[in-house]
Amino acid sequence: MPITGITESDRSTKRLLQRLGPGRIAVLAHDDMDELAVRGLLQARVSAVVNTGRTMTGTIASRAVLELLEAGTPLVETSPDAFELLNTSRTVTVTDHGIDMGTSWVPCRRFTRQSWLAGYRAAQASEPKQLARFIENTLKYAAEEKEQLLEPFPPVSLRTELPGRHALVVVRGSGYREDFAALKRYIRRVRPVLIGVDGGADAILEAGYKPDIIIGDMDSVSDLALFSGAELIVHSYRNGAAPGMERLRRLGLAAVSLPTGGTSEDAALLLAYEQGCKQIVTVGLHSHMQDFMEKGRKGMGSTWLVRMKIGSRLVDARGISRLYPATERRKLASPGAAWLSFVRFLH
Repeated sequence: MPITGITESDRSTKRLLQRLGPGRIAVLAHDDMDELAVRGLLQARVSAVVNTGRTMTGTIASRAVLELLEAGTPLVETSPDAFELLNTSRTVTVTDHGIDMGTSWVPCRRFTRQSWLAGYRAAQASEPKQLARFIENTLKYAAEEKEQLLEPFPPVSLRTELPGRHALVVVRGSGYREDFAALKRYIRRVRPVLIGVDGGADAILEAGYKPDIIIGDMDSVSDLALFSGAELIVHSYRNGAAPGMERLRRLGLAAVSLPTGGTSEDAALLLAYEQGCKQIVTVGLHSHMQDFMEKGRKGMGSTWLVRMKIGSRLVDARGISRLYPATERRKLASPGAAWLSFVRFLH
């Protein structure tokens, strides 16, 4: 297999994907590689991937890494200690059993379909225990956070009109591209307020639209999106600390702070709800145990509470692209078609 190329490394896969170029050898420290990481690596057209983390830990039954293997992109694993050795851009040669750095040699092993299958089966076997722990964690934090949700929502002054309108909240979660594409007719007909949650703003730009509002801790959204003209809202801690504000200050951008608990996705949903949106449609939101565990969260207490509060105003479009593939959507063009019925339901 020997592949020679220049390495590009970062312990944060999010940051790494923002600067990866074609032909580079990506060096990660990523346990349980998820769909977003895999899609980003494929989009960057890297020549190989070196993971100093555990590609599959045996706790999440994910098929994500299969997409990388099926695309023919070599993936090798090495020890966590090797990250520091590989943490400078240099030309190396990756083989199935080691990485030749010119003056040193780092042992590695090829991650194969057999490796994936072993991890997948281990995760399936441990799923009941994982689910029990996830439920316990969710209930524990829901009990602790319920009072916070009943408190008055922090006032936010916006120039974007939200009362009475639809809001489309976009997150770069599993299947977001396909589901967002499936909503083009809805967007054209209803013209919802487009709210990007961190990197979700880039998803909006990729689809050919412009975000009206960007909300999040600003760690995974591009400068391009931040300079798109959208209103910027930094999701801050309840005590007012807002680490994400520093990046915007360096860029010379103005933003308001929104101190709420939970995730930035929760904050975006509550903002749309409290500002009076009559319908909140979501794309790419994290919604189940595997989603949250891939993000390193061991429960979803705040998310559960927020969805209970928003209630019937929320329509999750996740998976709509699988119900109406692109070929079917082209056929369903008449006013009485099922697809337009879905759009009218949203409206």
